[in-house]
Amino acid sequence: MRFEFTAPLWEWPSRASWYFVTVPDEASADIREVPRPPRGFGSARVRVTVGGSRWTTSIFPDSNVGCYVLPIKKSVRDAEGLGDEGDVRVALELLDV
Repeated sequence: MRFEFTAPLWEWPSRASWYFVTVPDEASADIREVPRPPRGFGSARVRVTVGGSRWTTSIFPDSNVGCYVLPIKKSVRDAEGLGDEGDVRVALELLDV
């Protein structure tokens, strides 16, 4: 299962230097419906591509907004020239399905 979207980069207010992109409502709803092995914190393993960077990580449900959030690590932000804000084009592939 693969999703492509553009969403704003944002910093987690409780933890400086942790940046995320929120997976859109429709994609988050689709991901929630897919049967998967249970993982900590309700996370789902994904393969992500942003620009020329590709990595495997997990997305996590955010109960405040009802969507999953995708962490964007510093090495990716640096490699792709992402600032503290702005839109990020994401290709996300759900693993373990």
